[in-house]
This record gives sequence, structure tokens and C-alpha cells, in this order.
Amino acid sequence: MDLIIRQARVRNLPLCQDIAVDGGKIVAVKERVEETGQREIDAGGRLVIPAFIDPHIHLDKTMITDVVRPNISGTLTEAIEIIWEKKKNYSIQDIVERAGRVVEMAVTNGTLKMRSHADVDTIGGLTPLRGVMAVKEKYAHLVDLQVVAFPQEGILKDPGCEQLMWEAAAAGADVVGGMPANEHTPDDSRRHISICFDIAEKYDLDVDMHVDETDDPSYRTLEMLADETMKRGWHGRVTAGHTCALAAYDDHYADYVIGKVKAAGIHMITNPATNLMLQGRLDRQPKRRGITRVKELLATGINVAFGQDCIKDTFYPFGRADMLEVGLISAHAAHMSLPHEIETVFAMPLEHSARILRLENYGLEAGKDADLVILDAFDAAGALRLQADRLYVIRRGRVVAETRREIRRNW
Repeated sequence: MDLIIRQARVRNLPLCQDIAVDGGKIVAVKERVEETGQREIDAGGRLVIPAFIDPHIHLDKTMITDVVRPNISGTLTEAIEIIWEKKKNYSIQDIVERAGRVVEMAVTNGTLKMRSHADVDTIGGLTPLRGVMAVKEKYAHLVDLQVVAFPQEGILKDPGCEQLMWEAAAAGADVVGGMPANEHTPDDSRRHISICFDIAEKYDLDVDMHVDETDDPSYRTLEMLADETMKRGWHGRVTAGHTCALAAYDDHYADYVIGKVKAAGIHMITNPATNLMLQGRLDRQPKRRGITRVKELLATGINVAFGQDCIKDTFYPFGRADMLEVGLISAHAAHMSLPHEIETVFAMPLEHSARILRLENYGLEAGKDADLVILDAFDAAGALRLQADRLYVIRRGRVVAETRREIRRNW
């Protein structure tokens, strides 16, 4: 065997397991593997998991706060306006350099699969998309990256964007994005969604939209997206991110829309780090929390995950590409503190996100890709609480990152 991990704690199994890896694949998970490995790691009862997944990030925008003016209001609107100034001068080399730093950070933190939105509009043209696609190629040995063509400026609102979206799909975008609330009228929002599905049907692509990222309950594009998903038969292939307005709806309408989301098989992604910062920003007390109805969605059986979304950009000045950090923020923001809720939060950047990206070879079972993380923790609660070190990060059976922490107590 190329690699054997001994005495691994595997979620949902009562006893420690040995994990055997050969040819980049997991070949056995059992209490005792009799074979020897070219390399053996003793996990010592620590938790071993499939690699983390970040299903929602904007790599084209990361790490730009040092070269743009500050977001004085702290609002989403101003953040987008500041991006215009930078986007006009994007280069592929610039995006690869900035995004590459984030990808390397993510890998060190155990994330080996990502989905990145990349702006497509008449300001930057296809440069942001091509930049992120160049990142995908450069780091293919470390990360599986899906690229979303994202019309942040609207489609009808930005004449020429529709043609660019078609060109983005033809150029190799993996997913069709959207932001239907950023149009002038509800009819334009419906047309925005329809155009995105036309492209998705033509190129047989999944759809992943930013939906109703606002505290305003008058925004209703989540229902439009659910209706179009069912009309097109795209069940299980559509994701709605943010959906902050869902939290602002009255309970009756919220339940009605959640029912449609369930019927359409739409996946949901909350991005609490960014939305806690942006939403309710101008409220007087009590301030709105700004994240979607995570618990209600889960209770209905809807697949919910979370994403990093932003790192050191005009929307969010923090972030370190760490899904355990985002998980801890999510647990606080969504009031998920009971033991089974903590387990659910921990599963969000694992199997929940794998369903969103529709990954076939993901998991901790024989036959799956050997993309694994050994955490310095013994259970999910400990991993989140302590922000456990990623002792080993393993890509296709090869250790690509190791963390060793030395603490000296001189008392």
C-alpha cells in the first residue's frame, strides 16, 4: 500500500479504523489492515475526515483591500461599487497571484475542493473568469475547482452581459451563476433567471445563483428560481446562495417558499461571515442578523451548506480560507449548539457540500479518492471548538501539508 493511516477515528463508527490507500484511492477502511504501507501514519484515535469543501467563494476578488479604497459605509452596495474600479484593471496574472495565495491557504487548512464564482460583465469582460480558470489549471494537482460564470451587475441591467455569459459557458465555465435581484424590475429578474437556464440547458450545466442578498422582504427571486427549476426539470442541479431576505419574510410566506425550494430540490448555501458583517449594517437596535433560515431549511429536509464567500475584499476584511472557522461562525449565527446540531454544522463542508458540487468520488469509503484530513481532535465538537490543527492534509494519497504546533508553558 502507498499509505496506511492507523487508529483513525471515523465519524459514525464506534471503533477506530485503519485506512489503506493505494493508487490515489482508498482501498480499505477496517479495524485492522494487515498489509504494510510505504508510509504509515498513526492517527492515535484522532478524527480523520474526507477533505473539506468550500462551495462558495469569490477567488477573483480575494486579497484586494490593500489596493482599493475602504468601504466607508460597510454596505453591500458600496462594496460592489469599489470593485468596479479594480475590475477595470484586472489582469489574469494579478488574479492568479491573489487567488493562488488563498488556494494555498485553503489547502493547508484541509480544503481540497472549491466552487468559485467569477464576475462576468461589461466592466471586466471575461478576464475574471479566465483568471480563475487559470487558477484552476495551475492548482489542479492540489484542488478540484469548479468555476461559476457570475453576472453580479445583472444581465438586462448590464447590456452586453448576456452575450458574455454565453461566451463564458462556451469558454469552459463549469456552472451558470446569476444574481436576479440585481435587476430593475421583477419581470427583468424573471428574464434574468430564464436566460441563465437557457445557457444551462444548452451546455448541460448546473446553476448556482446569488439570491435576495438583502434584508428587504419585498425581494422575491427565490420563489422565481424555484418555479423555474421545476419548470425546467433541473431538480438537484440548482443552488441558491445567501437568501438573506428569506429571514425577513413573515413566517407564512417563508414557509410557502421553503416548500417550493424543497419541491424543486434546490440546495442552499449560507455565508454567515460576510452576511453578518453586511446585512443590518444600517439598522438601529435591534439589528437583524442577516443570515437565512438555516434551521427551518434543514428541518424541511433541504440540503444546506456554508461558504467562506469573501476573503480580504471590499465585502469582508477578514477570512483565512478555513472551513472550521466558518463552521464555528455558522454555529453561532444559526444558534446550532445542541449535539446533533453541531454534527450537522460539521457535515456542511463535507457531505452537504459534496451533494452541491455533485461529487461522485468523495467520501471515506473504499473506492473513493484519497483526499483526507487528519485533525488534532477526537470528535466534531472538539474540532470546531478548538479550531483543530490539520495535522496532515492528504491529496490522492500524498501528504501535501503538515502542521506541527509547539507550545511551551514556562510556569
